[in-house]
Amino acid sequence: MTVIFRTATRDEIALFVDWAAREGWNPGLEDATPFHATDPAGFFLAEVEGAPVARISVVNQGAGMAFLGYYICHPDYRGQGIGKGLWDHALLHAGDRVVGLDGVADQEANYAKSGLAGIGASRRYMGALEGRGHDEIRRFKSEDLPLIEGWDAAACGYPRPEFLRHWAQPVETRLTLVWPQARGFATIRRCGEGVKIGPIVVDDGEQAVALASACLAELPSGTVFIDVATGSPLAEHLERLGFRETFATARMYRGTAPQGDGRQMAIASMELG
Repeated sequence: MTVIFRTATRDEIALFVDWAAREGWNPGLEDATPFHATDPAGFFLAEVEGAPVARISVVNQGAGMAFLGYYICHPDYRGQGIGKGLWDHALLHAGDRVVGLDGVADQEANYAKSGLAGIGASRRYMGALEGRGHDEIRRFKSEDLPLIEGWDAAACGYPRPEFLRHWAQPVETRLTLVWPQARGFATIRRCGEGVKIGPIVVDDGEQAVALASACLAELPSGTVFIDVATGSPLAEHLERLGFRETFATARMYRGTAPQGDGRQMAIASMELG
């Protein structure tokens, strides 16, 4: 059996989202474009006899940071070293950057073999929330980009301007709201099931709920998913509102984990951080 590892083309990026949906990850309907635009060379395939059997992304978000996601091997080809071979191949793309990962918790020991260490968990909550507008919260404008880049970099502990430049641009199924007075913003997007809200960057859990409610006033849905960041006080607020945790991933880093300012209430996605 001949296995080929190669960089995925732009047209193949949608397949990553399709596979993730089949695995139950529920990605945003139009996630592929901003992910690929962030680092077009950061998506990889393993092929056997011309057919893709495994996928992974290692997206370089800047000079010092990369994030690994979309690590999926077809069930028929698991246990043969193909997935691990693709993993090793893709990690070379990160060079000496710090690499982040939201991994399946029961694979944490395997990821540790590649030098990744856990710092906590990203927790997915599902529930319902009333959409409610807010006088100070409005839709993103292009002139807001420097503001949200600064807020996001401080919250994450590293800059990712290329990602935000594409992510914040509104499309039919995704939009970003800004709360200038609170130095906050949030993005909502439609998924295969319901909507997902993230990132949410603001001072506290109460403000995060207000941002999420404002998002739902713009893009209503009866089912809401929010991936709560490690240590975020938003979890407590969501639980009081009747949200329930559906699963958690191990947040891990190869290298020194970035230190944010505590304002990252929810992450953008478990594939890009």
